[in-house]
Amino acid sequence: MYDLTSVLEFDALSEVRPGSSILISGPAMSGKERLAYDVLADGLRRGNGAVVVTTGDGAGSVVEEFRSLVSDLDDSQLGVIDCRGEGGTDEAAIGNAHAHHVSSPGDLTGIGIGITKALEGLHNAGNEQGRLALVSLSTMLTYTDKKTVFKFCHVLSSRLDSAGYIGVFTIDSGAHDDQTLQVIKQAFDGMIDVRDAEGGGREARVLGLAGEPTDWQDI
Repeated sequence: MYDLTSVLEFDALSEVRPGSSILISGPAMSGKERLAYDVLADGLRRGNGAVVVTTGDGAGSVVEEFRSLVSDLDDSQLGVIDCRGEGGTDEAAIGNAHAHHVSSPGDLTGIGIGITKALEGLHNAGNEQGRLALVSLSTMLTYTDKKTVFKFCHVLSSRLDSAGYIGVFTIDSGAHDDQTLQVIKQAFDGMIDVRDAEGGGREARVLGLAGEPTDWQDI
């Protein structure tokens, strides 16, 4: 089991089953990416492996970000699938991380291959537990349709299950219609909703992982 309560203090996150996929949903600028990265950083501190699928930041920037989050980071615990389709890789910044480059966020086959290679690299490095973050599904949905993204998430969930890893996936709830969101949500075991609080700050709740949805709590 995975305990995520040091990232978010919800009882529903105290025992997350290996293979679980969690959707982090919220409006733009609500801290979804930071939350996903915090889940992975928490795992790295516990000796877990980490895989990041990034559609925005370059692989070098992602590795540097995790070096700042985890003071004694071993780069070989980290895999990055860079989907921006841009050249000019900074090998020095990437270090010993398992980096894979994909032509675009719409190349779901290439992303899947990159994830498989990253998981194999982490497994060979002795990481029997790990966490994956995909940032973000909203970018993928600008390149391909919701049914294709749903199938990709479903297949990836099976891959995480086989590896014994867990996954967190971000989506901008304000960027899509309700039908798209409902289709995508069906691919996940549970969800973390994030929203801006009325008095400032942010709130979150957990759905689908343990019993009834939780109440909103400050984060």
